[in-house]
Amino acid sequence: MPEYLTETQIAKFYKDGYLVIPQFLLPEETQSLLNRSKQLLDEFDIDQHPRTKFTTGDDNHVGDDYFLTSGDKIRYFLEEDAVDTEGKLLREKQKSVNKIGHALHELDPAFRKVTLENERLRAVVRDLEFHRDPVALQSMVITKQTHIGGEVPEHNDSTFLYTYPPSALGFWIALEKCTATNGALSFLPGSHVITPITKRFVRLGDNKGTGFEDLVPPSVQREVSEASKGNYVLETCNPGDLVLIHGSVLHKSERNTSPHTRFAYTFHMIESPPYAKYDEKNWLQPTKEMPFSKILPPREISETRQPVLTSA
Repeated sequence: MPEYLTETQIAKFYKDGYLVIPQFLLPEETQSLLNRSKQLLDEFDIDQHPRTKFTTGDDNHVGDDYFLTSGDKIRYFLEEDAVDTEGKLLREKQKSVNKIGHALHELDPAFRKVTLENERLRAVVRDLEFHRDPVALQSMVITKQTHIGGEVPEHNDSTFLYTYPPSALGFWIALEKCTATNGALSFLPGSHVITPITKRFVRLGDNKGTGFEDLVPPSVQREVSEASKGNYVLETCNPGDLVLIHGSVLHKSERNTSPHTRFAYTFHMIESPPYAKYDEKNWLQPTKEMPFSKILPPREISETRQPVLTSA
């Protein structure tokens, strides 16, 4: 029997490709993460920052050294509309940051506590049986700043954290109320079943930054794009709610047009070898000093289920 999730919740996740779990974090846990996020923004040294902005367009994605070496650090990425052409901030630094990442779960005690030292989280992992031996990576606070918090177009997470076979699973925790006007997530239910991973986000090498590598011909990509059109479902959330996101499900968020921020803490899990391959092409790489973080103790590694995946 499941420890934390109900059988109905598990079935809904595999049917829709995502699941909202209300009040996953206690109010005091949520407030602790929100307070710590704001403290990090206060402590952020803008004078030492290279003005790296976070962008999501296919032709203009972030890919400088500051980004590519952030997997074992806590770094700050600015909103596109927060910096002018000369690199000067157009608003105070606390309201200019798009996200903080990507090793909060390892390096910051508050975030480590809810990610790697959280028995409720391990219970969800065991109940879902999505992975055999999951590891955590790419933790972020996404701030969705007032009036300029950028749109994130439709995508699936396995494109950006590619394994063979695909195995990404997102954990997205609302730290503030998420509404239709401040950038709540929207999902295309069931798209994880009909949407194969058609491309992957990779390092281009030789100081060329990042880009996309096709996994199928462009004609197939167009067919998939047409087949995946449908009605997105907006999922508003309250502080402390957790959203589980299948690596193949299409989701997006709109620009924040409101006077309210939309802070959220998110991280991902992937399958570890030998059950899946994560190679050197991926933008985020583990280091000798900080390998990807194991979630379950060795005695709990599951041999009972292969991840429920789509083709690559």
